[in-house]
Amino acid sequence: MTVKEGSFSPEDEDAMTDQHDSGTALQEQVRERTKVDPNPKILPPYHVILLDDDDHTYEYVIEMLMRLFGHSLETAFQMACEVDTTGRVIVDTTSKERAELKQEQIHAYGPDKLLERSRGSMSAQIEPAIS
Repeated sequence: MTVKEGSFSPEDEDAMTDQHDSGTALQEQVRERTKVDPNPKILPPYHVILLDDDDHTYEYVIEMLMRLFGHSLETAFQMACEVDTTGRVIVDTTSKERAELKQEQIHAYGPDKLLERSRGSMSAQIEPAIS
């Protein structure tokens, strides 16, 4: 940028100083808003708990756990045994949002096609994981 001699007035200098000062103030506001909290809030984990019923086969439970949670055949079988004997089993521990999603997926999985009396999906609940 070329400035002709004598074309730059004191008013122009004041305007440029004001713009610089407001830019500095803006930068300070941005720094304040983007400061990293030295004590970040850690969200508590949640358990996804599968509840037992008599309207689903072991095959259904194992398949669902493998598909929805990525559990191995062995892990899914152990969980199916636990839900059958104790009435409930923790199938995942995760963030609250993901736990809610997984609960919805269990509820939407549908009936057990191997069991004629099965009319719908299994039930699940979520609860905070207590450390």
